[in-house]
Amino acid sequence: MKDKPFIDISTAATPRREREVAARPVPALTLIAHPTPHRAGERLLLEEVATGGSVLVSRVGPDFALPGATLGMPLADTFLSRKPLVFESAGPGRVRLRVQEGGTQVWVEDEPLAGAREFGPEELAVGVPLVLAERVVLLLHQTLSSEPVAQDSLGMVGHGPGMRRVREEISRVADLNVPVLIRGETGSGKELVARAIHQHSARRAKPFVSVNLGAIPKELAAAELFGARRGAYTGATQDREGFFRAAHGGTLFLDEVGEAQPEVQVMLLRALETGEVYPVGGHAPVAVNVRLITATDADLEARIRQGSFKAPLLHRLAGFEVQVPSLRERREDIGVLVYHFARQEMESLGEAHLLESAAAQTEPWLPSALAVRLVRFSWPGNVRQLRNLTRQLVIGGRGQGGLRASPRLEQELDSSASSRPAPPGGSEGTRPAAESTPREPVGSRRKPSDVTDVELVEALRASAWDIKGAAERLGITRPSLYMLIDKSPSLRTAGDLSVEEISTCFRECGGDLDAMVRRLEVSKRGLQRRIRELGLDGD
Repeated sequence: MKDKPFIDISTAATPRREREVAARPVPALTLIAHPTPHRAGERLLLEEVATGGSVLVSRVGPDFALPGATLGMPLADTFLSRKPLVFESAGPGRVRLRVQEGGTQVWVEDEPLAGAREFGPEELAVGVPLVLAERVVLLLHQTLSSEPVAQDSLGMVGHGPGMRRVREEISRVADLNVPVLIRGETGSGKELVARAIHQHSARRAKPFVSVNLGAIPKELAAAELFGARRGAYTGATQDREGFFRAAHGGTLFLDEVGEAQPEVQVMLLRALETGEVYPVGGHAPVAVNVRLITATDADLEARIRQGSFKAPLLHRLAGFEVQVPSLRERREDIGVLVYHFARQEMESLGEAHLLESAAAQTEPWLPSALAVRLVRFSWPGNVRQLRNLTRQLVIGGRGQGGLRASPRLEQELDSSASSRPAPPGGSEGTRPAAESTPREPVGSRRKPSDVTDVELVEALRASAWDIKGAAERLGITRPSLYMLIDKSPSLRTAGDLSVEEISTCFRECGGDLDAMVRRLEVSKRGLQRRIRELGLDGD
């Protein structure tokens, strides 16, 4: 029965109390991937760690919940141990994670964690993915300690401080009739913010017209925006209404406003100041009632200094500014975004029901190795890129019960991984990021459940108990191999060896670690750790 995965419901959902305290930075754990897909995005605040204490995390507690929710659930996956992981303060802004022997296997930076490891402020600011038993992926990061009990999503996905701030700013300005300038990188969701402002304004029943200024030929920009009279230019065989008049009474959203030509900038400024537009070829102004929302990924201040953008126009456009965070700044939202996009894609394929049954599958629907890569990726295309990539993962996993990446996609993810801060030295289990071994392919080439116990033992012996070599022989990831070793009735780990057995073997092999590995048939890394613990390496 131990090989059959299911969700442990022995601990019922328990109510959570939100503390009415001022928001302050605290470490947190956010679910990126879980065997139950919809749990992505649930969070556990480590407030006790922030105040110098510790938090114990195991299969049975404490509860994780979506920010602002009143009910939570523990991790509740039976592949996780009841023996807790210990998260404790290691000084101001620092967190130490301690793994107990015989407890849940934790992977950090492509290596199993033994003993303890500390994480500093720089690492927490970026976010550190922790893989638990190759089933659950948590992001250890820094967030804010409190937020409203309930907050309208405004049609946007994500629970981190960055999106919370954006929602607050939308709510603050939506009912005002002032121009709004939305800043943010390409693909970060600026149009979604503009639509949310429109939908929560008094103009919601009127048109929302979206225009990408960068896609309009410069010679047609004025006519497209302000309209044109028949015969105003070659090809103008009839009157053109223009986007301003099409949005009359509603909202006009101009994306890439930094690309507007100088003459168009002059006309935009005039329209904002007078509420009138001049159609190309026309002789009289036309009154328009439009709320203007603009967006850009350009540094408009730098363009003003260069003389390519007009300062008065920026001042008029920026009646209020909203800054949309990049996906790199909100990595805690990656899991819930992947679930959201995957569900949309699977609904379009008529396969959404597969998500509901994902928890009963042998393999997680989002492989842990893939989830870690998604967190580490630099996301130059932001949320738009994640949406497109999730579509590819859904298609690649059709018939396999989850998300899968093609070899080309694996290469793309690895080629643009974010740089990681070097972990602090001196703690057992740590090593400089530059010394990282090559990463495993995203997802297993072969399902671990297909590997027989005989194959497992043969692969380990053939590779002289080198974990990486054995995993490559079997076509699975190293975390999968460790999981199979733990389950195997034929194998034991270095932790299973008695002190007498290790001491005798050390003496008879003259301290030759490779010879000891071949005789005892355990991993070299684990045996080396036991030898250090016993102080034999100093003899």
